[in-house]
Amino acid sequence: MIALGCDHGGYELMQEVKKHLEERGLEYKDFGCTGPESVDYPVYGKKVAQAIVDGECEKGILICGTGIGISITANKFKGIRAALCTDCFTAEATRLHNDANILAMGGRVVGPGLALKIVDTFLDTPFSGDERHIRRINMIED
Repeated sequence: MIALGCDHGGYELMQEVKKHLEERGLEYKDFGCTGPESVDYPVYGKKVAQAIVDGECEKGILICGTGIGISITANKFKGIRAALCTDCFTAEATRLHNDANILAMGGRVVGPGLALKIVDTFLDTPFSGDERHIRRINMIED
């Protein structure tokens, strides 16, 4: 299950992401927001992070205007590794090396065509499991 959350700056792009996930047959839980009206991104970043910490969802996707604020919010939770990605290379690298469990994107930064490729790369790339990466992740968690 994939946890989804966005603010008004990411609302339109999140609608595209939801359609894409449905086309792929992937289950998700939408934690909001529910429209393009101004809202506070920390509310949704916290909901998605908590769903992953609680084991309700395995991974998450967060979108705000830039992806920065919402990823900062999520990264305040122990065990969360939210990565702001603007291209497929960073999405692949953060899964391979950091075992990131939340993808963050900027709805005002990344267009829908690229965003969906980033989503696919993030969701389809497994963690490498290399000892050096495990060691580094453990250092982050300490």
